Parts: sequence; structure tokens; C-alpha cells
Amino acid sequence: MLKINRGRNWIFFKKASNNLTTLIFLISIQLFIGNNKLFAQVVKSDTTILSSSRELVHAPYVYIDCRYCDYDFIRTELTFVNYVRDPEMADIHVFVTDERTAGGGREYLFSFIGRRTFAGTEYTLKHHIDHNATSEEVRKALTGFLKMGFASYMLQTPLGTRFSIEYEDNGEDETLQVVQYPWDYWVFQTYVGRVQLDMESNQNKFNSRWGFYADRITEEWKIRIRPYFNYRRVKIQTSQLEAPVISSQRRHGLESYAIKSLSNHWSAGLFVTYLTNNERNIRHEIIASPGIEYSLFPYEMATRKSITFTYQMGYGYFNYYDETIFNKTEETLLNHQLKGVVNIQQPWGSIETGLVGSHYLHYFNRRRITFYGRTSVRLFKGFSLSFQADYDVIRDQLSLPKGEASLEEVLLRQRELATNYSFSSSIAITYTFGSKFTNIVNTRF
Repeated sequence: MLKINRGRNWIFFKKASNNLTTLIFLISIQLFIGNNKLFAQVVKSDTTILSSSRELVHAPYVYIDCRYCDYDFIRTELTFVNYVRDPEMADIHVFVTDERTAGGGREYLFSFIGRRTFAGTEYTLKHHIDHNATSEEVRKALTGFLKMGFASYMLQTPLGTRFSIEYEDNGEDETLQVVQYPWDYWVFQTYVGRVQLDMESNQNKFNSRWGFYADRITEEWKIRIRPYFNYRRVKIQTSQLEAPVISSQRRHGLESYAIKSLSNHWSAGLFVTYLTNNERNIRHEIIASPGIEYSLFPYEMATRKSITFTYQMGYGYFNYYDETIFNKTEETLLNHQLKGVVNIQQPWGSIETGLVGSHYLHYFNRRRITFYGRTSVRLFKGFSLSFQADYDVIRDQLSLPKGEASLEEVLLRQRELATNYSFSSSIAITYTFGSKFTNIVNTRF
């Protein structure tokens, strides 16, 4: 057990040089981590007394870079450091990433990066949280590991004299043993993503999403079986003398795969999908695609950086509601796909970009090329840039039905339209200036 015990409350006095005023800083550090077993993940919260808008004397500046952390809770519980709004101002940059693990939980990776006076002091902690953990249990566990990570830095400050590190032997045999997972690593989850009903005097809208997950993740295998269902219905009464306009959209399907680990850089898999979608004129679409993937970096580095290349070849059966523009009501087709993806998450920002090319083997011109990119970068102190773009070259709309689409079908999205490309983009620029501290928490309203 790792424990950090506080000493007596201390008072720092500083007399002003002009002898007219005396400035008193009272800093009370109540830090107690009790019963925090490294693997049991039971964390008790502190008793927090300090609440001051002033800078904490001798305390390091900390920037926390975490997607799922409760920042208000952290700043309320851990009051012995200064929190700053920009990593360029920090003495300690905490970078937190996570990934799914066997059993449906998540493994968090805490990277503590020392800067300025702490330059060169860097290390990583790993922490697993069970999938049944509540939000309260998750935030307490994450905060507990932040406390332990800060300990070595605090010992390098004048405040270090108030800290001690102890190991307590509970008398139990703590030899690590192999954990036997129940259900042979299978985890099942049902969900109702959204059930929405909007009603007005002349129109009603109903929208729903639901489905089921069955996942099995081990070091050797990654398996998923996921049926899903989407239904949308719109009813519009244009006139009391006419029948209402009714539009129904159904998009149901199955996503499944089995991926085998071959080495630290190679993996192979089989993907089987099913789709029925009346908007796209697809009554039944069944595709089986074996594939292989190469990772430029070892897979254990994937939470921080990855560059992968994937090749798949698929055999598919297609059955259509209406005859297509190619005079088909059903057909079987072969296609293949090559994909390259770059995913980088670093303290300076993140980059995710990919290029995907595919075409049907019976006719090369029936192809699709997709490029996407998402970037968020801190260019300098207080200034960040985010950019997103998606571009598709589309030449593979084999399911388009014959005939012209009516205005009603287009507006109600009852029919897919022919197109050569699609493009979407967004950009965001943020500049923050002013006080560098974010120590204060105010949750009113």
C-alpha cells in the first residue's frame, strides 16, 4: 500500500518590506490516501479545507490532459498543487489515455511529464477500472492515482518535508496469481440509444435506436457480434382534405468480426456484415471480408501513437427493393479495400487521419476513395487550432433505383440520390489569456 501522510498544518508568514502591512498566507494541506490498494482500486477522498484564489506557495503548477476526468472533483480533492490553464505554464503535464480491456473494462495510462525544474522526471502508471464501476468510483480511482503520481514531484519541493512514503503489510499473501475470467471473457450489453417522439398538430416524428453487443477480448483474440436496429417514422398532415404523408426509414443490420493477434505488428481477421436499408434500396446485403493488418509501431503503443495499413477482400450478396439503374434486382460481387490510418495522441495535441480506397473487381470504375482528417494542436501558449475534413469520391452507388426521385422522396429521405462526391469540414480557433490559475471551483447554477 502506498500512503502519503500529512504533517501538522503550517503557516507561512511574510512581512512586507515597507512595514505598513503584513501579508499572511495560511495554507492547510489535508492530504490522506488511505486503504488505497494498488490493484483493489479502493480510494477514499480527502477532507478539503483550503479554498483560496491565491497562488499556493512552493506548490508546482499542474496541467491535466484527460478526456474523462472530472476536473472540478480533482481540483476540490487535490488542493496541494496549482492548476494552470495551459501546458506551457505547467511544471507537471499529466497526459491520460485509455483503451478497452478484456471483460469490458478500461485500462488508463497516466503519463507524468516533468517540465522546467522537474525536467527529466517522467514515468507512467497503469490502472484498470471494471466495466461495472459507477461514475463516482471511476473519478475517485482516477483522482487516487493522480495523488500517487504527484508524490515524487512534491518530495522535490519545500513541501516535501511534510510528506512520507509508507508500505503496509496486511499479512496476506500478495503473490500475483492468474485471474480466471468468468464467462470465458465474454461481455454482453444491450442498449436503447435513443427513443424520441415529437408531436405537433400537423406532424408527428418518431425515432429509435437499439441493439446488442457481445464482445470477447483476450491477448490473442478480439471478437464482436453486434446486431443493431434503427427505425424512423414521419407523418405530415398537409391538408384536412388529403391523406397524410407518411415516411418510414428502416436501417437494421449486423456487425461482427473475429481478429487474431499474429505478432506485435501483424493481425488477421474475418468481418461479416448484414444490412437492410430502404432509403438505399437495399433489401438484403451480406458481405464476408477476410483481411490482414500491419502496425508500424508495436500494438501496445496504440493509445499514444499508431500507423496501420489494412487490406481486405470481400464477397457480397445484394438484393434490392426496386430494379437498379444497372437493371439488377440481385447480384453477387467481389470487392477489395486498402486503408491506411494515422492516430497520434500527444501532450501537444492529437492527429487522426486516414485514406481508404476500394473498388469492385468486376468493373474498376465502380470505386470509392475516402479521405478524413481530424487535428487538434496547441500551437503556442493559450492558442489552439482544431480542424476536421471528410472527402469522398463516390463511383460505387450500385443500388440506385431506376426512375426519377420525387421532391417528396428527396425531402423525406426516402431515396438515395446519385452523387460524385461528398465533402464536409470544420475549423475552430481558440485563444485563451488572463490568469494562469484554475484552482477555484464554483458549481453554483
